[in-house]
Amino acid sequence: MSESKLKKLIEKKELELNALLEITQSINSNVPEDSLYKIFNFTLRSNLEIKKLALFVFDEAWACKVNFGTEKSFLKQRLDDHFKMIKRIHQLSEFEQCAFHEFDMVIPVSHKNETLALVFVGGLNHNGETNQPDDGLKFIQALTNIIIVAIENKKLARKQLLQEAFRKELEIASDVQQFLFPKKLPNTEHLKIEASYLPHDIIGGDYYDYIPINKNQFLICVADVSGKGIPAALMMSNFQASLRTLLRQTPNLTEIVEALNFQVLDNTKGEKFITFFGAIYDINLRTMVYVNAGHNPPLLYDRKNGIRLLEEGSTVLGAMHPLPFIHEGFITDLSEFTLLAYTDGLTETVNELEQEFGPEALRDYFTKNHFKDLKTIHQDIIVTLDGFKGKNGYRDDITLLTCRVE
Repeated sequence: MSESKLKKLIEKKELELNALLEITQSINSNVPEDSLYKIFNFTLRSNLEIKKLALFVFDEAWACKVNFGTEKSFLKQRLDDHFKMIKRIHQLSEFEQCAFHEFDMVIPVSHKNETLALVFVGGLNHNGETNQPDDGLKFIQALTNIIIVAIENKKLARKQLLQEAFRKELEIASDVQQFLFPKKLPNTEHLKIEASYLPHDIIGGDYYDYIPINKNQFLICVADVSGKGIPAALMMSNFQASLRTLLRQTPNLTEIVEALNFQVLDNTKGEKFITFFGAIYDINLRTMVYVNAGHNPPLLYDRKNGIRLLEEGSTVLGAMHPLPFIHEGFITDLSEFTLLAYTDGLTETVNELEQEFGPEALRDYFTKNHFKDLKTIHQDIIVTLDGFKGKNGYRDDITLLTCRVE
């Protein structure tokens, strides 16, 4: 090799090393992704004098990040997912039907056996001679790999920050939801209430409550909002606050349900709805007034009537205003009873044969076991449901609320 050629080769290597150093310093300085792509563009055009180039990066879909020297723009060129199968350098002449025949070759950039980027290159020749193409390809691969891995690390860092922010949001929403439920339920000689809540996720859209009205009356309720996650939890939080406020203003269930319906519709614009069951029991009068607004009918047992469903009420809340109809259920001479209310996540649990648990199975159990301790009733139902679903997961939140007056 002549002295002049050796000198040019050394100068070229120095340029490449300086370029890699500049890239490394830029990465350490945490420059934006666009700046890294600009450095990539400038480096290859000035150091290797590449005439044509297009850099495609995969991020859920292929996108062209750098393009220069081509007759047509490749910035909006679609790239099929099968290009991810490219694992080695290919001459573009190997592909019969290809939109990239302007280029000489395609160079894949991989990380952990996954193709992250493709570099389409044309014009590696300089002055009609091969300008160290093997060295040039190695430099392109090295430079692209450094850039792409740095950008992947940026994406990973952003994703981790988003996940951490989302985790904190979930924690806040979960804390908010815990305030929905009463901290303590009565467990006296004459009144016992038991509740179980199994959220489908960290947070859910079910709600139950026990609210003393005065020394003789109390309200129990169960509700279920359509949808899941943070929006459902926040919506139910608003619903609980409205219910408690309304109950302080009036004990009339019809008025309360009508007001709740208006508020749900006003807040959600008809995009979500809530099913609701609420009952007020008067200990002195031994009466129960209830409204079932599109909810699964609770099961009520008393010695005189056995098992019956509490179905009187209206349609779901938040679907229309005013409600097309509303009827209060009114039960008299109810001195001793056991009531079981639940949300549809229980009866709609599906087994491995895609069969639902169904309300009949629940009614059959309650008919035979209504006399048991309330905790035992809940444990029995949950264990039975767990065995029924088999390997399937729960698809919805599950809430159980039982009330016994003796």
